[in-house]
Amino acid sequence: MHESRRFLVLSASVGAGHLRAAEAVEEALRIAVPGATVRNVDVLELTNAAFRRIYGKAYLDLVNRVPHVLGYFYDLLDQPSRSGRYRSDRLRQAVERLDLRSFIRFLKAEPWDLIINTHFLPAAIIATLRQRNETNQKHVTVTTDFDTHRLWVNQPCDHYFTATEEGAKYLQHWGVPEAQTTVTGIPIHPVFSTPKPRATCLAKHGLEGDRPIVLQLSGGFGVGPIAKITRGLLELEQPVDLVVIAGRNEQVKAELQALPVPPRHRAHILGFTKDIDELMAVADLVVSKPGGLTTSETLARGAVMVILNPIPGQETRNSDYLLESGAAIKVNNIGTLPYKIGTLLADPARLAQLKANVARIARPRAAFDVVERCLQLINER
Repeated sequence: MHESRRFLVLSASVGAGHLRAAEAVEEALRIAVPGATVRNVDVLELTNAAFRRIYGKAYLDLVNRVPHVLGYFYDLLDQPSRSGRYRSDRLRQAVERLDLRSFIRFLKAEPWDLIINTHFLPAAIIATLRQRNETNQKHVTVTTDFDTHRLWVNQPCDHYFTATEEGAKYLQHWGVPEAQTTVTGIPIHPVFSTPKPRATCLAKHGLEGDRPIVLQLSGGFGVGPIAKITRGLLELEQPVDLVVIAGRNEQVKAELQALPVPPRHRAHILGFTKDIDELMAVADLVVSKPGGLTTSETLARGAVMVILNPIPGQETRNSDYLLESGAAIKVNNIGTLPYKIGTLLADPARLAQLKANVARIARPRAAFDVVERCLQLINER
């Protein structure tokens, strides 16, 4: 019976996307298998402070200070080894095992029917343990961007879930059998799988729906040139309802609330909110960096993304996918932001085509598709 199953969902707090994907899978499991035991663990919580800083905070430091360095290493680690032995991988695995002893003890303490990884760190450790016959736990990997990367390949792994067919093909290029890959999309919270009445969402958030709605995101922590972007959006000639999410950054929220708003526009400045799915549901455009989870949520709600400031590496590849699919526009400089968006809003036929393309590639039920395949894998034993 599924109700007696035990699932362990593993992630790493390296940016917010991996944790949100883990939460999405956890929620989908609880809905699909109500009586099952589900535990969601951030593996960095089981490491020492030094390792957490190197693996977690150092990533955010690179994103905020020298993103192009991050992009360099992202591409470097995706290249084949001339010797074929990948010394950097062996060193990385040795360091991971040294600093993750608490995680390894935790992993061996209880049996699990299936372990679901939404970050490659726990997948790499489990694969290493299986290579050494130190565990026989069955595990799968869920990728969280629209393209894949060599670091996601950690064999043995029982199955891989990817956002796109191209992502699956790339894993196969690195030796993953085709039968061990399934294209599901990126798992997002189940709330995005349920349509919400537009009129209800408009009324709840004080929006009239008589003009285009532009939603500006800044991430949960409210970092980046948020005010500059808002000023650019307020330069639009067409009247819009501008909704800006400042996240948990109260200083930025206060700065935004002090900006003069031209009479032709209406501006709504919000802090952290759990109603992002409702705001996306009424938005025509979402101005954001193209993180895998944010992008998937935007697609699920039918809005067109305006790509701004993608992080070199995974987000530039996400940007490529969206642009190739005709589901987004990209703004290279804040100075041209009002021109690019204004041109789009002045062309209803083009906006309608972009929205149609969004609907074509959206995967709002990705988390449930992952769970359904996971249940099949357990039964195939």
